[in-house]
Amino acid sequence: MIAIRRARPADAPAIGAVHVAAWRSTYPGILPDEYLARLSVTRQAAHYDSAIRAGVGVHVATASGLDIPGSSAGNPPGPRIIGFVTDDRARTLGIADGEIETLYVLDDFRERGLGRRLMRAAASHMIAAGCRSAFVWVLRNNPSRWFYERLGGKAVAEAPIRVAGVPLIQTAFVWDPIERLLLASPQAS
Repeated sequence: MIAIRRARPADAPAIGAVHVAAWRSTYPGILPDEYLARLSVTRQAAHYDSAIRAGVGVHVATASGLDIPGSSAGNPPGPRIIGFVTDDRARTLGIADGEIETLYVLDDFRERGLGRRLMRAAASHMIAAGCRSAFVWVLRNNPSRWFYERLGGKAVAEAPIRVAGVPLIQTAFVWDPIERLLLASPQAS
């Protein structure tokens, strides 16, 4: 079974591992191999532990039982974190009220609607915090940028950013009003 829930501090190591795995599978050819190899699960876990404890919106997707590749009916494994999303008030003023800061799903669990479900959890959290609109920054070269377009995000701005010393362009996708993100159809993602 796959479930979405609010993250707990004990989830931070698994969230850090998903972050590192997702970057290593998404950004080869975009970011230097040496940089990707040096990514630290421990550093990422510490970052997400702080975010969770600070009240940042962090939601996880967990898989258990037969939804985990390699599991069997005789001995299904316990819940495993397979993806997550973080959201908070916008760090960049003037684009939207709330911001999706990260969204990562392990490769084995993509194309199952988890990204959409995680985005909806983040939208619900931001609405509860009083946000009327939301956005996400996505690297222009990110092969998954189509996902945000299919969820109804509108590209409204581009900005330069340096990651690992590499100059890149990022695109801001906006949902205004934020309820558009809640209504994104399963067929669209």
